[in-house]
Amino acid sequence: MAPDNSDVVARARKGPRGRIVMLVDNGVHGDSRVQKQASSAAAAGWDVILLGKLTGREEQDTWKLGDAEVRLVRVKSKMSTRPGDLRGAPLRRPLAYSSDRVAAFRQQQVKAWRADLRVRGAALKAGEDRSLLGPAAGRAWLAVPRAAARATSRWVALRNRETRKLRNIRRTRSTPLDKATTAFWLKTMGDRAWRRLDPGVWDFELAYGPVIDELKPDIIHANDFRMLGVGSRAALRARAAGRRVKLVWDAHEFLPGVRSWANERKLPAMVAYEREHAKYADAVMTVSGGLADLLQKSHNLPERPAVVLNAPDAEATSRFTDEPVPDVRALCGIGPDVPLLVYSGLAARQRGLGIMVEGLTELPEAHALFVASSPELPYIQELMARAEELGVRDRVHAVPYVPHWQVVPFLSGADVGVIPIHHWPNHEIALITKFFEYSHARLPLVVSDVKTMAEVTRETGQGEVFKAEDVADYVRAVRAVLADPKRYTAAYEVEGRLDEWTWEAQAKVLDEVYTRLMQGAGDGRNP
Repeated sequence: MAPDNSDVVARARKGPRGRIVMLVDNGVHGDSRVQKQASSAAAAGWDVILLGKLTGREEQDTWKLGDAEVRLVRVKSKMSTRPGDLRGAPLRRPLAYSSDRVAAFRQQQVKAWRADLRVRGAALKAGEDRSLLGPAAGRAWLAVPRAAARATSRWVALRNRETRKLRNIRRTRSTPLDKATTAFWLKTMGDRAWRRLDPGVWDFELAYGPVIDELKPDIIHANDFRMLGVGSRAALRARAAGRRVKLVWDAHEFLPGVRSWANERKLPAMVAYEREHAKYADAVMTVSGGLADLLQKSHNLPERPAVVLNAPDAEATSRFTDEPVPDVRALCGIGPDVPLLVYSGLAARQRGLGIMVEGLTELPEAHALFVASSPELPYIQELMARAEELGVRDRVHAVPYVPHWQVVPFLSGADVGVIPIHHWPNHEIALITKFFEYSHARLPLVVSDVKTMAEVTRETGQGEVFKAEDVADYVRAVRAVLADPKRYTAAYEVEGRLDEWTWEAQAKVLDEVYTRLMQGAGDGRNP
């Protein structure tokens, strides 16, 4: 059993350069960026504690990343469900039950009633009825409750349909009434409107906040928008208590440009949440130059955020020698001469993975591999079902992530690295993690024509660009790469080309940000 958050706090200790508490809103596993941040900062002499979210799927809730500590915090999701969502909605859906649980009970209740009546009818027919009524009178009398049960069943079914519609309304918040109330709260409360629109983010504050306060950091490194608010309030509390604490905000994406959540209130709520807290950051860093420019403009930042690319750790494989790197071809059950097309990363519809399955019908010798957080993800299973329909299921494979220090050598066993993402604002402005991982694995690339990656791929000559969501053009690009792979891998032989795309280079930028903040605060050490 995992400990309560009070047990997460250990005795205070200090590295030679000060304590950094890093915050992330996930379970740390699979987030290579925060793992590399923590281990490299600790190696540079900082006392690093990385706080992540305990999801319940972890085998352990504390471990080490090099000299850094990882501790998972239990987040009780109590504020994501509003009390109003547990009651009926007479104005929206007057016939709906108050909740899904009530609807399910009523449905089972009427099924039980009808089942009981069927048994009583069977008893009459078999002459086993023990009532005072005769068989004829019993059958006549039974017709009345049977009719009532049928009518009740139709009524319950109607109310169940209305309950499902109400559930969808509450899930999406997309009705004209919802849109009007969302606009009202944004107008009247401004950047504080998230408190009304999406109060579930408070659950992170209530879980992480006390832990951060007890750890007494010199620097709080908040990864992404949810942790920005948590880190901001922790820094404010520390400063009010007389401690000098600096806040680093690490923005992983341009929030107004993300693919909206199903709940249409969530995106404007989180944009407001980010705006409210961005002003408290003492330094901002992000994943690309394009995103740095957008953040500076949208938040009126006094300086351009530092760019820390999520590049692979070039020396990691040699440091972690205990675990052998899995053989990607052995996992797929194929030999060295079979063309293997790989996608590694988040498995989601907007990542365009379906084109890799569709394209196999025109690439009869090729196999496709998806390296994802879990082969059992619903979207991965959809891809497998589609492969079955197309008759290519035996050439489609899915395996789980490997540790971040194994990613590059693991992927190097493939023939082509594929990035088929669709056109979304955040996809246009950055070289995403897998671009660097494929490059260090020295794979020829096949990328969709999203702006930044397409430009760099054409400039370096390391791959082919195809029109996003165009299967025919994707097949053309893959055929070109497979026909002459050395033409594309020659790009990696250019001296110095990959040096900047290493975590070692990025860790220097990270350390410079920390050092500058500590120098600006005097010695920066807490009493």
